[in-house]
Amino acid sequence: MDIQDLKLADYTYHLPDERIAKFPLEKRDESKLQVYQQGNITHTVFKKINEYLPQNTLLVFNNTKVIPARIHFQKSTGAVIQIFLLHPIAPTSVINLAMEASDECVWECMIGNRKRWKKEDVLEKILNIAGETIEVKAELYDVENNQVKLSWRVISEDTTIPNPKFVDIIQALGEIPLPPYLNREAEAADYETYQTVYSEKKGAVAAPTAGLHFTDEVLQNLSAQGIKEEFITLHVGAGTFQPIKVENIVEHRMHNEQIVFTKKNIEVLLANIGSTIPVGTTSMRALESLYWYGVKLTRDISSDFFIEKLYPYQHVVEDLPSTASSLKTILSKMEALGETEITGETEIFIFPGYQFKICKGIVTNYHQPESTLILLIAALIGEDWRKVYKEAMINDYRFLSYGDSSLLLP
Repeated sequence: MDIQDLKLADYTYHLPDERIAKFPLEKRDESKLQVYQQGNITHTVFKKINEYLPQNTLLVFNNTKVIPARIHFQKSTGAVIQIFLLHPIAPTSVINLAMEASDECVWECMIGNRKRWKKEDVLEKILNIAGETIEVKAELYDVENNQVKLSWRVISEDTTIPNPKFVDIIQALGEIPLPPYLNREAEAADYETYQTVYSEKKGAVAAPTAGLHFTDEVLQNLSAQGIKEEFITLHVGAGTFQPIKVENIVEHRMHNEQIVFTKKNIEVLLANIGSTIPVGTTSMRALESLYWYGVKLTRDISSDFFIEKLYPYQHVVEDLPSTASSLKTILSKMEALGETEITGETEIFIFPGYQFKICKGIVTNYHQPESTLILLIAALIGEDWRKVYKEAMINDYRFLSYGDSSLLLP
């Protein structure tokens, strides 16, 4: 694939602050929906999305669940230290397993007011969980890499009381980390509205927001129409909000995120080649990364499941395996090892010039100008991304995480 000469200035548009949806609609599925199909545009309401999806569509959802990843500790001096959880380091880097830790863990973090936190300082907080008093401590574990060790214990004379799991600790200790562009503190309602109705696997620090429009009723309507659904997991990282700061887009330092696929996921994808539509950019990144993992295994069966940001652009298209062949290679390895689930990491960077291997369209919100997500949309529908965004502006669509939706079918 060719890496084009891409300039950041070609992927911008004017987004007035008043067009950013600071709060969600009262009814999720009442959001606007712009349908783009091979250059033609229709405006409708999201709850009617079943009327516009092609027959035999397989919708792929990201079932990650946002954790309260923003944690505040106060020093005895009064200084407030903010810890923003990014990636687990120990006892495991696998997010769903890290959530099960029972006494301590180490995470890579962003740290607010870092200069006030000395290496020798141990920050403490007392929680009450299910009627038990819990002491939580935070200390700098690896200063250079912003790694923080969190430990906790039940304060009780009864030594038989088990420690809560880490997922329970952060549920009581942390706050939902809303996107920075909302420019407001999280409210009680956000703990529900900033989750999809199908969220399940705890570990994301940002919601897969394309899924916020779906309700149980919409899902039932889709099923009644014969639209199939499948749930995969990509734990969305804070890097999804990282702006591009270099004029040569290819030089952007891409964030990596953890993805999980089951054997069933891959079997379903194999049975639905040519009709798979992801819900959200996170689902799209996960699905396309899966294909490239199969390519890696085709070349070296011992390859790790890690997709470097420019890996897709390092191949002659004619030499690549088919989508079916790639997925079958992954299944063969899983069956040989007796695996029912695989966990990987991806920093795949999808920009114009990319050729999609699994995804045939996308359900997505409206993204920030000069962002990696605008580039992904441009990779899918070309220069028509400008037409889609112009239509959204003219028709008073709401933008970004809590905003309106689009169905893009190139």
